[in-house]
Amino acid sequence: MSIESYVARLARMSTQERHRAIESEPLPRNVGALLDEAVEEVPDRAAWNFFEGGGSISYRDLRSAVNRTANALRQWGVGKGSHVAVMMPNVPAMPTIWLALARLGAVMVPVNVRYTARELQYVLDDSLAGFLIAHADYLPVLVNRDADGAAVTLPASHTAIYGARDATPWQSFEALCEGQSDRLDLDHEVNQDDLLNIQYTSGTTGFPKGCMLTHRYWLSSGKVNGLRDGKRFERVLAATPFFYLDPQWLLLLAFYQRGTLFVAHRQSASRFAGWVREHRIHFCLFPEAAYKQPPHPDDAKTELVRANIYGVRKESHADLRRRFNVPAMEAFGMTETGPCLYVPLECVEMVGSGSCGIPAPFRECRVVDEQGVDRPIGEVGELVVRGQGIMSGYFRKPDANRDSFFGDWFRTGDLFRKDERGFHTIVGRLKDMVRRSSENIAAREVEAVLRGLPEILEAAIVPVPDEIRGEEVKAYIVLQPQLRQQDLPLEKIFAYCESNLAAFKVPRYLAFVDALPKTPSEKIAKGVLLAGNPDLRRGAYDRVEGRWH
Repeated sequence: MSIESYVARLARMSTQERHRAIESEPLPRNVGALLDEAVEEVPDRAAWNFFEGGGSISYRDLRSAVNRTANALRQWGVGKGSHVAVMMPNVPAMPTIWLALARLGAVMVPVNVRYTARELQYVLDDSLAGFLIAHADYLPVLVNRDADGAAVTLPASHTAIYGARDATPWQSFEALCEGQSDRLDLDHEVNQDDLLNIQYTSGTTGFPKGCMLTHRYWLSSGKVNGLRDGKRFERVLAATPFFYLDPQWLLLLAFYQRGTLFVAHRQSASRFAGWVREHRIHFCLFPEAAYKQPPHPDDAKTELVRANIYGVRKESHADLRRRFNVPAMEAFGMTETGPCLYVPLECVEMVGSGSCGIPAPFRECRVVDEQGVDRPIGEVGELVVRGQGIMSGYFRKPDANRDSFFGDWFRTGDLFRKDERGFHTIVGRLKDMVRRSSENIAAREVEAVLRGLPEILEAAIVPVPDEIRGEEVKAYIVLQPQLRQQDLPLEKIFAYCESNLAAFKVPRYLAFVDALPKTPSEKIAKGVLLAGNPDLRRGAYDRVEGRWH
């Protein structure tokens, strides 16, 4: 059955019928088999288009490139189960290497390209990586020591450099690939439960943890995201780095849809809407930062069939849909779980509700208390998730694995409530709360209100110890580019908060910063904001005392 016929059949089903159909059908035996299926159906269609200089490639030619790369990696010593760290920007070689490792049954360890030598060495050691492939742009990380003396110690013979013909003393990746056959013959099977990624993720504190993600995880993620709406997505946009989770499953979504993934070289809020129009994108992840850009006369000239949004202020949801002519709906997922919750396109009554939706195919969700007991409908508790294709655990982290599960239910660490219809609404992080007197204040809620001011680009809420109330609320604020502190009077900020929040939630302390520290997964690193700061009042405005500390 062609993809057009298959999607048309799904479109005639109800939401629950689509879920059952997706769950009942067998997945391809591995990621490479999914690519083979696409080649058989649409060999000459573009599999991807790196539209900022990397060019496009057909499905047929992509399979050949993947096989040549797999043969080169095998000749280098990479075999089934080998761990290969890959430190690459958004260039075609990055997903080609991932797919080649998938062919071999090897494991990719994606590395954030902003890592220092210390951080890179931590990932190499923690993941037990035996090989490293790095872009030539990051040679300084390999040759220069950090301020603390850290250096990368992987043997040169097990390090390959992409983009430098003379990579001495390391291998040249291009040289490794020269003359390789585009026919790949293996003497072993690669199965759905074989490990494909050790994907590093981190919360707001601590060292990153490696999530063990199998072929089944990736095959399920691509299929669920691509087919649960019963819509055709021929052109898909990936606007974030490939070492993050999203572009990888977006690529597989495109494979399932026999479509084309359009890949930006680097993310940009100011250019995002232009990319959507220029490349006539059907599916994307629409960032709130793009919505906060100045309006453009052509904003509504899109062909979007669906956009996933994550954490967009509910008050902005309807306007975002109107302005960009986009069926944007909330969704929720994590590196550990893949797709988890989503709002079906037909549930337009949920626009602006703040709900993240119902469980996706292959997922069961519950809202529980500290002991893992179900909370009543409408009551707040921790979201726990189970189903085929969630992570196999954190690599070499038995304590984290013990603390992260109630049996086979993964603990998300996110606070939710569920309504009578089964729709889930996120309230905040379990550990991202301010305890003021007897009240729990979700940082997420206050941050969302602050971001409602057009002048504010980002906001972070942290607790400040207080002798009387236990903790007080402090807001760190990043203004929109080109704005100065005097462009947003303090009185306007506090008045806006007072009109949108209960009095006890309004920040007492406020500080302006040029940027917020981020984790490798682009979450705000609140631990960095708190660390080494014995007095969080210093440098902040005190609303109660009416002065700067």
